[in-house]
Amino acid sequence: MAIVQKKNEMPTQAPEIRAHNFNEVALGYTAEIAIEEAKRCLNCKNRPCVDGCPVNINIPDFISKMKTGDFEGAYKIISESSSLPAVCGRVCPQETQCESKCTLGIKFEPVGIGRLERFAADYHNLNAKEKRVMPTGNGHRVAIVGSGPSGLTCAGDLAKKGYKVTVFEALHTAGGVLVYGIPEFRLPKAIVAKEVDTLKTLGVEVETNVVIGKTLTIDELFEQGFEAVFIGSGAGLPNFMGIPGESLKGVYSANEFLTRSNLMKSYLENPVTPIMKGGKVAVVGGGNVAMDAARTALRLGADKVYIVYRRSMDELPARREEVEHAEEEGIDFRLLNNPVEILGYENRDDPRDPKNGFVRGMRCIRMELGEPDAKGRRRPVPVTGSEFELDVDTVIISIGTSPNPLIKDTTAGLDVNSHGGIIVNEDGLTSRTAIYAGGDAVTGAATVISAMGAGKVAAKAIDDYLMK
Repeated sequence: MAIVQKKNEMPTQAPEIRAHNFNEVALGYTAEIAIEEAKRCLNCKNRPCVDGCPVNINIPDFISKMKTGDFEGAYKIISESSSLPAVCGRVCPQETQCESKCTLGIKFEPVGIGRLERFAADYHNLNAKEKRVMPTGNGHRVAIVGSGPSGLTCAGDLAKKGYKVTVFEALHTAGGVLVYGIPEFRLPKAIVAKEVDTLKTLGVEVETNVVIGKTLTIDELFEQGFEAVFIGSGAGLPNFMGIPGESLKGVYSANEFLTRSNLMKSYLENPVTPIMKGGKVAVVGGGNVAMDAARTALRLGADKVYIVYRRSMDELPARREEVEHAEEEGIDFRLLNNPVEILGYENRDDPRDPKNGFVRGMRCIRMELGEPDAKGRRRPVPVTGSEFELDVDTVIISIGTSPNPLIKDTTAGLDVNSHGGIIVNEDGLTSRTAIYAGGDAVTGAATVISAMGAGKVAAKAIDDYLMK
């Protein structure tokens, strides 16, 4: 049978429709398309795609099940390695991980592994009637700090081995960055809730509104009888540029902007936590979070949305799919531009001015690419005399995040690096005995799947430690 050279297209909402709603953009494969896509897999003996997966899902075996229409069997294989398959199928950068290793991709388009994972997980969530059997307890207790992807993965792997696991979440809803950072149109919150509920059937307990470092300290968790602690608290401290005007009204960090929309539902009528609506918006940055913020602003009613990024499209770090979706929706990419000042109204000191203290624009400078930096990317260099003003009412800063220092400051002997990331060894062990860490709390902002991989590594190390 001839090889199908291109992967099956993902059905999506039309750009002119989706730009005005928060419904999921990608609609998912049908069963027929899923089987057709699965049949493109060559079932290679050396399985390079598995090596490209941070959680080592048995990709060829699950796809083999898909070929025959055994979608539940495919899900079971995936769930042996992943605690969040419906999430990973949506937000993992498969194009730089498993799919980048696909043998078929050497000559043609790789197999749509992520799309197949999503279909298998969605099929299970819609059709499964069999209840999970709670594993037999082994008598050991482990605390997980943070309910993001690394924490939930660590919790799931340990629960399957019989550990009594309690997850402590600072916010009022479990899911971490999956619920406050990623918009509904990319990852519906019902999907995240379903994944969390699945972990609860394994015996995982989730306590919300608990800020470790304030409500409880790490040392107090040990005093309560926990024998090991995994820190997966993420990197929720936003970075700013340090330019004039960042304190003006109408300037947000991407974290705040997305949290207000995703978690606090500020897009609803008469929201408890309001946010901008209408006007012109500039999002500074070029990563996935910047794309999420820009596309959210559009759906909130912005008249015009700009992405302002200091390098070119070739260096843009966001996923190609997200960039393409943003372009289709009308986001204006202002590349090789960098802000130097956020401008306020000149009469902002006049208390009679209803726009007192609000953003009225952003001064930018054009850039050109010079010599490569330490990471191999060509360094952006300002072009002398090229400054210009961009007329905007809202500015969203999306240039990265750092780990919050709260846990470090309240846990004696916990070593961190110069960026605030917790220092760990190859097993996720910190400088303190029985305290492990992983995900963005260690690396700074990274991908969901890399955080999950760190959670798996730590879970194995904790099991080895407690089962000596």
